[in-house]
Amino acid sequence: MSQRRAAPGPQRFQSPFGRHSTAAEVIDGVDLSGQRAIVTGAGSGIGIETARALASGGAEVTLAVRRPQAAGQIAAGIAGSTGNTKVSVRALDLADQDSVRRFAAAWDQPLHILVNNAGIMALPEPEHTREGWEMQFATNFLGHFTLTTGLHDALAEAHGARIVSVSSSGHLFSPVVFDDLHFDFRPYDPFAAYGQSKTADALLAVEATRRWSGEGIYANALNPGAIATGLQKHNRGLEDPQGTSEDRSAGRRNLRAPRRLPAPG
Repeated sequence: MSQRRAAPGPQRFQSPFGRHSTAAEVIDGVDLSGQRAIVTGAGSGIGIETARALASGGAEVTLAVRRPQAAGQIAAGIAGSTGNTKVSVRALDLADQDSVRRFAAAWDQPLHILVNNAGIMALPEPEHTREGWEMQFATNFLGHFTLTTGLHDALAEAHGARIVSVSSSGHLFSPVVFDDLHFDFRPYDPFAAYGQSKTADALLAVEATRRWSGEGIYANALNPGAIATGLQKHNRGLEDPQGTSEDRSAGRRNLRAPRRLPAPG
């Protein structure tokens, strides 16, 4: 009597790095010479350090930012600290679909690394783009969706490109509510809006890999953790790493406690 072979279980990927590892430790020994990278939101926070790490590995890095004039000094600082002069700045406003399309149309080289990092979080009052789209969903997801699809050919030309979609544990706040993406019918909630945008970011990585892996394009979503940057300016506590322990605890509670969505009426 033949025996059935057990189906293989999921493969677990292991890494020597942990939450205390620095970007410099992770990039050490990695040669990115000859590769081109775009980092959105590289004018502040972890976007700067991501761009710095890629530049230190030898990549040609483009800082895609809303305020290119202000980012010029940041690019110069990255070049100075890494010795890599191939650091440039281009204008990109993810909340403006025309700006995103112009950026993608102007890119005319193979692209090896796309880091969809830029984002806004927990706007206390509802804001909308000129299309009427809720601002967090428009910036965090829709802008990156248009950018990623617009750069598809450049990614394919790299023959082994990687996309990084920066999500968050905040995706637990909300699924993507397809019936009301822009809070036209339900009361606006800052964290529900943020949560659905971060869920969408993760789904973008899943679907990009499913559709484009045959062309050598793979995408991954990541949760960078609670990091004290300007992203948390509307979330008390985390924006100040020198704040009191009470402030930091309040910030963590805000991040960890999803708000309940209203029951359908």
